[in-house]
Amino acid sequence: MLVFASYENVLHALARNKEVVHTYEGHKGKIHLLLPFGDHVLSVDTDNVLIVWDIQSEEEYLRLDFDKAVFAVSAILHPSTYLNKILLGSEQGSLQLWNIRSNKLLYSFEGWGLGVTTLQQAPAVDVVAVGLVSGHIIVHNIKFDETLMKFQQDWGPITAISFRTDGHPVMAAGSPVGHIALWDLEEKKIISQMRNAHSTAVAGMSFVPGEPLLITNGADNAIRVWIFDGPGGTGRLLRSRMGHSAPPIKIRYHGQNGEQILSAGQDGTLQSFSTVHERFNKSLGRGSINKKKSKRKGLKNDTMALPPITAFASEIAHQNDWDGIIACHQGYITCTTWNYQKCSMGAHKLMPEEFSNYKPLDIYATAVDITTCGNFAVIGMSTGQVDVYNMQSGLHRGCYGKERAHEGAVRGVAVDGLNQLTITAGKEGLVKFWKFKTKDLVHSTDLSSSPSAILLHRDSGILGVASDDFSISVLDIETRKIVRRFSGHHGQINDMTFSPDGRWLITSSMDCTIKTWDLPSGCLIDCFLVNSAAVSITMSPTGDFLASSHVDELGIYLWSNRSLYSLVSLRPLPADYEPSTVMLPGTRPVQDEEEAGDEETFDKMVEYDSPEQLGEQLVTLSLLPESRWKNLLNLDIIKKKNKPREPPKVPKSAPFFIPTVPGLIPRYATPEQESDTQSKVVNLGVLAQKSDFCIRLEEALSTNEYAAPLNLLKDLGPSSIEIELRSLAPEGGGSMEVMLSFLRMIGMMLDKKYNFELAQAYLALFLKLHLKILSSEPKLLEEISRLSTQLEETWIHLQTLFNQSLCVLKYVKSALL
Repeated sequence: MLVFASYENVLHALARNKEVVHTYEGHKGKIHLLLPFGDHVLSVDTDNVLIVWDIQSEEEYLRLDFDKAVFAVSAILHPSTYLNKILLGSEQGSLQLWNIRSNKLLYSFEGWGLGVTTLQQAPAVDVVAVGLVSGHIIVHNIKFDETLMKFQQDWGPITAISFRTDGHPVMAAGSPVGHIALWDLEEKKIISQMRNAHSTAVAGMSFVPGEPLLITNGADNAIRVWIFDGPGGTGRLLRSRMGHSAPPIKIRYHGQNGEQILSAGQDGTLQSFSTVHERFNKSLGRGSINKKKSKRKGLKNDTMALPPITAFASEIAHQNDWDGIIACHQGYITCTTWNYQKCSMGAHKLMPEEFSNYKPLDIYATAVDITTCGNFAVIGMSTGQVDVYNMQSGLHRGCYGKERAHEGAVRGVAVDGLNQLTITAGKEGLVKFWKFKTKDLVHSTDLSSSPSAILLHRDSGILGVASDDFSISVLDIETRKIVRRFSGHHGQINDMTFSPDGRWLITSSMDCTIKTWDLPSGCLIDCFLVNSAAVSITMSPTGDFLASSHVDELGIYLWSNRSLYSLVSLRPLPADYEPSTVMLPGTRPVQDEEEAGDEETFDKMVEYDSPEQLGEQLVTLSLLPESRWKNLLNLDIIKKKNKPREPPKVPKSAPFFIPTVPGLIPRYATPEQESDTQSKVVNLGVLAQKSDFCIRLEEALSTNEYAAPLNLLKDLGPSSIEIELRSLAPEGGGSMEVMLSFLRMIGMMLDKKYNFELAQAYLALFLKLHLKILSSEPKLLEEISRLSTQLEETWIHLQTLFNQSLCVLKYVKSALL
């Protein structure tokens, strides 16, 4: 049910591999041994204190202090079937059997005069395997204190032991050099050796109970499963999970789906990590001068291994046809190609022809880029030379400049999205723009200080240049001018990355900050501190994650883009803003809600309540949906289309549900309304009951307050609005005064310039229904002519504003600002 994990002097119990359910605090030294034991768990620290904890209550059940000089605990085991008993091994070589319930020392074993490194229960009862610092393995019967058999390995102390339980009498033992030895317990001899199972010491190993599977792990950041299904008893690798055994130097997203991150580590390997699931991870292997010779020599004695990759570029176009990754190595002149599909080093090693016979020590490749089409690689050298190679054939396709492109070392190369321009940056402080095909120099921009790296956002044509004076310049490759300059870092800028839309530039520095610069406004909009400086950062092509690798950290950390799922303030940070330190993803401790809420006071957006009317000179629309006003003029057409083919049949008995009056607010029909069949035939005229709308309009004539009738009208549906407006005429039960009041209501709406679209729709329907009456009444005609001029003035004002906005927009789109 639980997994126990310790760090420093604290022990945690985790449920479901993620939730910390128990914490055990009491050790002063670092915990280095753990043993779950029924309802208890045992832990031993470096101060030689053994504590037995009650799992549920988190209390100490028993504490044992041992003298380091006499008995320094180095291994711990619960012998099978030995109730309440544990066996302890020491660095002095002796062993002790304790009953932890009664707190008694039951028996002391003299040992073999050598420190015990590991203890392991054998499949047989009473039999225990003891690993010693000398490389000896003692299979011992603890019931009679007799040694049954003894083995010796030549690779140093025994680090781990495990027994097969699927019917084969085999014992596996690990070593500090990464080899595993397999011993036959019946014939008492070695069966086979699994050399270089790990590149570091084998830290732990365990046979799966009842199956021919061995799981091993080591400090090389790998966990491997070996299966024993072939002749000779040697295991073959079935599956593995592995990361870098040394911190990553450079990371970059590969492809456009944002699911793979290519990572080059100090261990010399190039690996691909999946952001979806670890089962999609790939290792492209280690760079090598000669693969065949490297395989023969093995990992330990490999003199053919290439130094770690310092810079690489990848492209998915044509990656199925030829190599799609180009990489340059630390202090090495040759650049290598890599094949993502085959997960291996590529076919070509690219270097200038004049160095084919000898390799100078002081000349090396410094920067690489690959074109969007995947056909060409551009390589910059420490001498200032920039060469172009074909990725398919590996042939040299020319170089920039007569002798060399720059006076100093090349600090960065980039090719634009259409293979029109090549941009190079040199140590002497120049950024040069070259025609990609003809290799002619187009333009040269002088920077205030020497550039340390460049990064091009191909879609928008924006070039980010990091300088040695810790500033960042942003160039537009169309105008070839510096359009933005940022300063704020207090250490060397390690890496830069653009957001997919090119609006943000994110930079990481040795001052342990990661900063986000907003390019349109030229402001710093986000900044946070991390415990160890980010060496490399890369933004996902889909914009959902920022990936980072850090000093002395083996992993790649993913930060989610909060602006995708919540409102984020993009206001510039104040000049005196003090960034807070953020824990790396996946290592954040559980916080109280109150504490977590206090951190982000600055980022919280101030909620904005929009007023009814923004400004008196502006036209304000209502918040009603289009369906309430757009079809008012077409209601007769809609009714015809919706007319049923057969007339509705009258139900024989009363309906189960009480009928309601048509309208947006449901109201039950009264019996009088149901039985009132006269209204279908006879026009009641003056006797007809006036609606609320009519009554409010009549009141408004004297008070001049038209808000109440307008609100009534806004609550009605299209059909109800038509009925109300139709009933304003004298033959519908209305009067000339009510019609005049309605026109004045429209005039008030146009005056105040709110509910503008409703005023247009209501007036249009009113004119359509009552045009004949309006033309015969002089009072109404006078009111309509006044409305007409009012409408015209409002519309001319609106049109002027539209034209101004369109003109400015067209200028901004066409002009090169």
